[in-house]
Amino acid sequence: MAITYHNPKSVSLAGKYSLGAEVPQGARVLFMSGQVGVDSRGKLQAGIEKQCTQAWKNIGQVLRAAGMGFRDIVKVNVFLTDSRFIEPYRATRAAFVSAEPYPASTLLIVQGLADPGMLVEIEAVAAT
Repeated sequence: MAITYHNPKSVSLAGKYSLGAEVPQGARVLFMSGQVGVDSRGKLQAGIEKQCTQAWKNIGQVLRAAGMGFRDIVKVNVFLTDSRFIEPYRATRAAFVSAEPYPASTLLIVQGLADPGMLVEIEAVAAT
């Protein structure tokens, strides 16, 4: 089953993401809970880069548990606590999601997350 990505030229595209990802009926779909910068021992990493890296590593572990990989991600929702974190987040994401087709993506700046020390939370949906 092929996933189709839609990026009509009539809609502005300002980054490395797709405007739409069409998942065919009957595909395996994995909805992942938001991942934060907490490692397997429960330790929150220090700083935005380390928290982003850890969140993406956590997503990778969930994907592997389902027999999937980063290329199977079709949608990402990102919550940052400060707009100054956008570029560090994008740089970290590029290390994990590095090839087209890019998933559909939403990035939000929020007042806070579940723990005051958390700077980023990343939700993802994957499909095969």
